[in-house]
Amino acid sequence: MAIFIKNIKSLINVENIPKDKASGIEMANMQSLDNAWILIRNDKIIDFGLMDKLDEKKISFSKEEVEILNAEGKMVMPAFVDSHTHLVFPDTREKEYVYKIKGLSYEEIAKRGGGILNSSRKMKEISTEELFVSSYHRALEAMRWGTGALEIKSGYGLSWELEKKMLLVIKKLKKALPIPVKSTFLGAHAVPEEYKSNPDKYVDIVVNEMIPKVSEEKLADFIDVFCDRGFFTVAQTERILAAGQQYGLRAKIHANELDFSGGVQVGVKYNALSVDHLEYMGDDELRTLSGSKTMPTILPGAAFFLGLKLAPARKIIDKGLPLAMATDFNPGSSPSGNMQMIVSMASILYHMLPEEAITATTLNTAYALGLSNKIGSIAKGKKANLIITKKIPSIDYLPYAYGENKLDLLMINGEFINFDRIEKI
Repeated sequence: MAIFIKNIKSLINVENIPKDKASGIEMANMQSLDNAWILIRNDKIIDFGLMDKLDEKKISFSKEEVEILNAEGKMVMPAFVDSHTHLVFPDTREKEYVYKIKGLSYEEIAKRGGGILNSSRKMKEISTEELFVSSYHRALEAMRWGTGALEIKSGYGLSWELEKKMLLVIKKLKKALPIPVKSTFLGAHAVPEEYKSNPDKYVDIVVNEMIPKVSEEKLADFIDVFCDRGFFTVAQTERILAAGQQYGLRAKIHANELDFSGGVQVGVKYNALSVDHLEYMGDDELRTLSGSKTMPTILPGAAFFLGLKLAPARKIIDKGLPLAMATDFNPGSSPSGNMQMIVSMASILYHMLPEEAITATTLNTAYALGLSNKIGSIAKGKKANLIITKKIPSIDYLPYAYGENKLDLLMINGEFINFDRIEKI
């Protein structure tokens, strides 16, 4: 079965020679084709081009075996890739949001029993089935905004029993959801209350007990550590990443959200796939990232929601580095999986061009999940994970209309998603 989409107003993020990521000025030089077509067969992109140069004989299909879709006035682009989420959580934390309105900081809320430890306590009370169902519907909501691939972290368990509970739910989501899902073990998300006076003892448990079990039971693709002020030190992070490396778990690091933590440097040292947050970035961090294989990743939702200083996105790009942007979907600091809003924030708050914002949320986030050889751009042989927009005037409208859902259709593996059908689980 083939699908032929014709009269596309603009085919966005096209690559004739696919690359694994886009850096610096390449992010703005994203290629698009106006008045275009694309041919999909089974789950892959077969070919694409301009309507006025269309050779139907070259496409080689018969009308009996093809579905033809007229996309006049609409854009077609890669589905968004959300490379950093915590969407498996037991409950929302809106009461903490009110504390924030009253002026309490993230750290002050944590001292009152809020934050990550609050979610950890509630993780004990929720059933595995309830956790799965609520997380499944959060993922579907993200898909309704155009997300076509997800990373999901554990980290609200902080004990093997509860971390395993989360990782098993993520494993079930991988099978239940139509989109690619990557799993990250984040046992080192916070220090549990009982180890506050001796955090190294908890690190011992993560290194000597949890990581071997995660590997043995094949429960995660990556490992993560919250390396920041008030959480885990560089030395503790090194121990955890070294153990993860020994068991084949590549690193993804929470770094420099609250201070100059050394998280960027330790992430690059251990060949992290990405370092995420990056509100605090100086020349040393930029030099460390230059020439590395680590993707700098900014999480605008968290900075916006918490009122943090903004990461220097413009400086990162202007230094010739790549940049990714993801939602950080979680109950405490970024309760949204809306990647269209991230595109808008990229332009409104971080002064990124629409082309840069789209690159940061598609190709570069795909790289941050190790998936850019399969998804993240429109190239022959890549998976047909695509967004078809509603009728919109231009690519600039994508960040401009920040409250409007521009999605008309979501295609995953060459099939259009029927949300009414997959809502029923």
